[in-house]
Amino acid sequence: MLAVEGLSAAYGKIEALHGVSFTVEEGEIVTLIGANGAGKSTILRTVSGLKRPRGGTISFLGEKIQGAPAHVVTSKGIIHVPEGRRIFPQMTVLENLEMGGFLVKDKAVAEASFDRVFGLFPRLKERVGQKGGTLSGGEQQMLAIGRALMAQPKLLMLDEPSMGLAPVIVETIFETIAELSRQRITILLVEQNANLALSIADRGYVLETGHVKLSGTGEQLLASEDVRKAYLGEG
Repeated sequence: MLAVEGLSAAYGKIEALHGVSFTVEEGEIVTLIGANGAGKSTILRTVSGLKRPRGGTISFLGEKIQGAPAHVVTSKGIIHVPEGRRIFPQMTVLENLEMGGFLVKDKAVAEASFDRVFGLFPRLKERVGQKGGTLSGGEQQMLAIGRALMAQPKLLMLDEPSMGLAPVIVETIFETIAELSRQRITILLVEQNANLALSIADRGYVLETGHVKLSGTGEQLLASEDVRKAYLGEG
């Protein structure tokens, strides 16, 4: 579904990505792990069109999309839930969800999307008229994912969905990610909690200072001594 080859990106003179290559097959959960500053979020921003690449190619369903603006990438079915959630704080839960579905013109599809979101996150239905900025951190993360689902994603990209959340909420979020995978949504996941991410991922890539250092199945990377020492806190 997604093929990234030789991707390079920079912030001014500082190069953040150095020829990164990876693939995501339809129906997979693929996770990117690595230390802060490894380039994980930059990859998602470049794929989604928020940042222009310096070099390399990005192919989605066989079509080259590198350098395309974000609204064009979104219209093709790549939906990005950014780090920090970025909901509309002055809009209600309902209005945030409606904004997520603004490209969906079929009323029946939109109504089915609301049912899907409220089925996954009953708490959002309870707070449908509440302003997004008054929700708890966990509820805001649910809303950010729900808003993305309203857009009928073919590829859902999640950037640090567990950041700053209580453990019980993190568990709920990851259960939801696993459920979305069972519903055949393809997921590219950036996550600071490497143990959790690899435990649900089909495959993973370990990034280090803008390079892919290791790759393998989730099980293989969980069993890797290098990964366990560097990212899972084991001596």
